[in-house]
Amino acid sequence: MVRTIFAALTCLVVCLTAFTTQAAEQPNVILIMCDDLGWGDTGFNGNTVIKTPHLDALAREGMILKRFYAGAPVCSPTRGSCITGRNPFRYGIVHANTGHMKPQEQTLAESLQAAGYRTGHFGKWHLGTLTKTVRDSNRGGPKGAAEYSPPWQNGFEVCFSTEAKVPTWDPMRKPKGKASSRGWAALEANAASVPYGTHYWNQAGEMVTDNLDGDDSRVIMDRAIPFLEQSAEEQKPFFCVIWFHTPHLPVVAGPKYRAMYADADLYHANYYGCITAMDEQVGRLRARLKALQADTNTMLWFCSDNGPEGNTKAPGSAGPFRGRKRDLTEGGIRVPALLVWPGKIKAGTTTDFPMVTSDYLPTVLSAAGLPVPADRPLDGINLLPVLEQGLTERTQPIGFQFQNKAAWMTQRYKLLKTGKKRDVKYELFDLLADPDETNDVSDAHPKLKMKLMDQLEKWIHSCALSNQGNDYK
Repeated sequence: MVRTIFAALTCLVVCLTAFTTQAAEQPNVILIMCDDLGWGDTGFNGNTVIKTPHLDALAREGMILKRFYAGAPVCSPTRGSCITGRNPFRYGIVHANTGHMKPQEQTLAESLQAAGYRTGHFGKWHLGTLTKTVRDSNRGGPKGAAEYSPPWQNGFEVCFSTEAKVPTWDPMRKPKGKASSRGWAALEANAASVPYGTHYWNQAGEMVTDNLDGDDSRVIMDRAIPFLEQSAEEQKPFFCVIWFHTPHLPVVAGPKYRAMYADADLYHANYYGCITAMDEQVGRLRARLKALQADTNTMLWFCSDNGPEGNTKAPGSAGPFRGRKRDLTEGGIRVPALLVWPGKIKAGTTTDFPMVTSDYLPTVLSAAGLPVPADRPLDGINLLPVLEQGLTERTQPIGFQFQNKAAWMTQRYKLLKTGKKRDVKYELFDLLADPDETNDVSDAHPKLKMKLMDQLEKWIHSCALSNQGNDYK
């Protein structure tokens, strides 16, 4: 009898130990993304005006991703690629405020939640409306009910989310009267104001009305940090998506942050200041992770959803690259990015390996020891061989589509398609020799160009079939 009890207890201890070891090996995952932050808008990419000390510190702790690409040159499509591993043209989110996350899509949050992760979304969603009853943001309310697809129906159990953009300071308010789409001076406490028109919602589908004043990045982080703390208390791995609104227009910086750029005009001071305020919250997050002793087993990614605002007079910088938001040249899709993963990623390193937001899903699932969906085409790849084994060449090209433009990018070359029907034009650029994309090398590589054209058109056709529902049969 004693031997039987002892054997049973031994088995129980072994099982519990195995479970604990497996849980300990599954990394926490944080995906941070800014909105319209240009490649050249951070200190770790060489900006000497905008103060980003906390992001720069993270870059020193981890790896700078020099060739990291947003899945699209605009907001919503890139966000979809982050959580599906698929190009947004496969499920109809081809532009901002277009389509919604379909229930048939398997999101990263759903896969991780099923494996025991706590999942949270904080900030901008932009993958569907968040209410069917109240007029909200761009499409929310009865008229946009068909586009209802909130994060809490896509695998996120804790949410503090908006449908779309808000001002970067006092996010629920704007000045009474005509307000500039660029932004305005931070409102005084008793200043005449009116509701901005976009609301924050929680996972119960309830409008949030408290703690919404001041810096919007801080407002978001005030909700994200308790989620991390609760996860640590429950000893559960977590998947935390923090999608800042900064620095999407309208940009507004609080007095403290605007004063840091006193020599700049209002527009530029607001832009620079709201980025510095966001950076401060990234530092706050990192400090809390360390205090919770959760930093060593956390994979923290940072990027932007596309290049800087397309108007060339806007303050954002695409660095040395041609184009901006809405362009498929490098300035519209190559974004500032870094990865911190202590124990896995050597501090102070950089990589030129081409990566894209669609790579998140296969990479994170693989890191967690979970299966990657095999029942539908994925456009992302597992990056662990790059991060852990030093793989240097990407064999699966990256495809992009937007309006009447498309691009197909290999390790070295990028084929750019522009124009409509009879006016279609294909250009070929050597990104390693010509990252500015100023020299079309089509004549020097005619066979390569034809090969890439064929691959691009087949991929576009594949995306069209996916969007028709073929992947859901």
